[in-house]
Amino acid sequence: MIAAVGQQPDWGDVALLDHVTSTLQTMPPLVTRAECDRLGQAVARVAQGGGFLLQGGDCAERFCESGATEVRAKLAQLYGLAEVIHSATGGVVVPLGRLAGQYGKPRSAPYERIADGTVVPSYRGDAVNSPATDRRARHPDPTRLLRAHECAERVLRVVRDSWAGRSPLERAYVSHEALLLDYERPLVRGDYAASAHSVWIGDRTRQPDGQHVAFARSVANTIGVKIGPVISPAQAVRLSRLLNPDGADGRLFFIVRLGSTRVRSLLPEMVEEVSRRGRPVVWLCDPMHGNTMRIGAGPKTRLMEAILDEIVAFVRIMRAHRRHPAGLHLEMTPEDVTECTTTPKPFRPPPELPHYRTACDPRLNAAQAAEVVERFVALL
Repeated sequence: MIAAVGQQPDWGDVALLDHVTSTLQTMPPLVTRAECDRLGQAVARVAQGGGFLLQGGDCAERFCESGATEVRAKLAQLYGLAEVIHSATGGVVVPLGRLAGQYGKPRSAPYERIADGTVVPSYRGDAVNSPATDRRARHPDPTRLLRAHECAERVLRVVRDSWAGRSPLERAYVSHEALLLDYERPLVRGDYAASAHSVWIGDRTRQPDGQHVAFARSVANTIGVKIGPVISPAQAVRLSRLLNPDGADGRLFFIVRLGSTRVRSLLPEMVEEVSRRGRPVVWLCDPMHGNTMRIGAGPKTRLMEAILDEIVAFVRIMRAHRRHPAGLHLEMTPEDVTECTTTPKPFRPPPELPHYRTACDPRLNAAQAAEVVERFVALL
């Protein structure tokens, strides 16, 4: 039996939502089957130890940043970091952007308190509502799903322009969390999700009997699953069997987000059990999500020391179990933001974050993302 679907907005106007989903069903696919297959072939090569996967981009894409200038800057960062890995290892590196669809966000609570003490519905990404801090702007609006399609189409034009002169193994592809099923389901074409080349299931929606897993099982794209600290090795095995029943290389990747304090105690048994009883998966390290915290009463941040430490542990555990440490999943931006920070010194005031611009979670700036990738390749 399929469980109730979680992390979905209360759209309110059912008739309007029906009109939007019917309209999405008639719209052209955002990606093609051939493009998705080429990504699958590239990830299969990574799975066989012949390369790496670098997945990265904004925590929450903004509609207002879907212009060519902004997208080219994000692609330049992604391609540049992929080249760092390639130069150090000689292997193929597949750039996979959090692009052209990362417009929906899961939240731990339906409401949040803003600076003046007012309680408003939580921001769930531009495909649902606005981050503006008034209640009307925070009301879920299904017509935003149509805007998401429009913006994704605009972003993908720039992505495809970047393919000129590149082999299919070196091109940037696009991915996002397949969170909003009222967006994903109408965009299925045949047996492919036509919303992105690859989609992933978040740590909050990866229940084996849930509708997000059922959706992922129904499509032929390369699929990712976020693996957080509450998952058991047996549950990870079950997910690998559900989502990759044929055991195909390149079909499934696990995005490990355990946190630096727990990765060493939790990951070894999980890798061992999936390797022994599960189906083939590509192992990626997400050193961001398990290392989110607040310093004092300030905004959420992520400590660089914890991010780097989780990468070290991930690579060493993979090597110890003779598995391929296949890559990284990073929330990052080419902008000069101050959202992630170093560990504050004892008896010092919390560090200031003067350029804190994210719509949701903290991102690495360009220099920090480069430091993270350089640490990864040094371990390889």
